Amino acid sequence: MSGPAEREALYDSLAHVGKALSNGKRLELLELLAQGERSVEALAHAAGIRLTSVSAHLQILKQAGVVTARREGARIHYGLAGDDVAALYEQLQQVARAHLAETEHARAAYLGPADTVPLSRQQLLDRMNNKTVTVVDVRPAEEYAAGHIPGALSRPLTELDSQIPDLPRVLDVVAYGRSTNCILAHDAVRLLTARGRRALRLADGILEWRVDQLPVEAGEPS
Repeated sequence: MSGPAEREALYDSLAHVGKALSNGKRLELLELLAQGERSVEALAHAAGIRLTSVSAHLQILKQAGVVTARREGARIHYGLAGDDVAALYEQLQQVARAHLAETEHARAAYLGPADTVPLSRQQLLDRMNNKTVTVVDVRPAEEYAAGHIPGALSRPLTELDSQIPDLPRVLDVVAYGRSTNCILAHDAVRLLTARGRRALRLADGILEWRVDQLPVEAGEPS
């Protein structure tokens, strides 16, 4: 027969996951891993964190069961333990934005003025079906290769300016990035608009697209 000790053990095991998520840098690493598997070195570079700190954060996440690791030669690659981890991260964002005013304030301060036009996932799907938009993935090329919206062009933000003339002028351009908190799509739309193109952005990003179980394809940019 179970008693207080067993009940406490159950809730402590749940708290183990909560403790692993109670650090902003670890949440940033989860968002990066939601784009695709990465080595420790690649994560450190993408997040701008020291290698030793990234390793320590990843160990905490691994012990909580939310990420997995595999060795390839001298390097260790990490990935999310499952799609449910991405869904958990998305729900965490939604709860924080809905119930913690400082989250929305911090997000607005980071993403900048509300000067870009958002499209919902359904709106984007409708426009893709009607062939009235050019969709551009403005994440780094390796993230695009790991998984992107079918038909999207890889146009990393760092290279977008030089590639704008190659985009069809008769269609609106829709940019998307990593998630609802990703500044890449916002900056891409601002750049495109400044160059005289009509541009919009997906309201969230590939993380939410995956969680919604919408189609994703992998492959290197053409």
